Amino acid sequence: MSTPFESATAVEPLGDGRFSAVCDVNWSAPRGPNGGYLAAIMIRAMAAHLGDPGREARSITLHYLSPPVAGPMQLEVKLERSGRTLSTLSARLEQDGKCCLLALGAFAGSFSDRRPFTAQMPKVAAAESIEPIPVVEQMPPIAHQVQMRPALGAMPFSGSDEAISGGWMRLNEPQQLDSAALALYCDAWLPAVFTRLTEPVGAPTVDLTIHFRDPGAALAVDPAASVLGVFRCSTAIEGFVEEDGEIWAPDGKLLAQSRQLALLVEPK
Repeated sequence: MSTPFESATAVEPLGDGRFSAVCDVNWSAPRGPNGGYLAAIMIRAMAAHLGDPGREARSITLHYLSPPVAGPMQLEVKLERSGRTLSTLSARLEQDGKCCLLALGAFAGSFSDRRPFTAQMPKVAAAESIEPIPVVEQMPPIAHQVQMRPALGAMPFSGSDEAISGGWMRLNEPQQLDSAALALYCDAWLPAVFTRLTEPVGAPTVDLTIHFRDPGAALAVDPAASVLGVFRCSTAIEGFVEEDGEIWAPDGKLLAQSRQLALLVEPK
């Protein structure tokens, strides 16, 4: 049986690289569908079109043109090149004839680790020792899908001297940690810049890049376990702000890295 997340990000093949999907309002942020949720749909369409389980998603870059609304969406995927070790695909998501999202993805198997090294996970309290953020009706729909346990950084809109935020996350239903789920987690936490601000703003994503660092380790994570998200921001100029993110397994393995550019706008 599919999980709620798998059902919400499912794609239906129509032939010739075309797919259909449904934009589910249950995964919306304040200004439209969550960017990580849409990225997950694009990844599923790319993987289905490629049809090679031996080549996992390694990188995806997405540009958000216009937020789709609830209802049917259409995707078109093209295999740009497939070599001996790496395949590159492009994809576009449309709704009612309007392009909403463009993406480029790289899929590959593993290469030999000649000089392996990894970063170290920040030392934070265990997920089990932190109470999840209470969910109230006024929160956006996606907040009702993901349990969040804050583990580092200041409170949102507290005027902190640094923009760092993060904590443990897990979907309400146990979910295998594939590339689609990792994409969601890379954009599910509140923007790190919120800790430096003193009043609420919107922060729609302009572009998002995700690097999937260890697909095997991700799939080995207990589907009921939480992952640690760490998000940092250093610069906000002329309304544009960047954010760097990391997703860590409970055992300290780095699973994904992300970087996005967002636009700070007045709330509706």
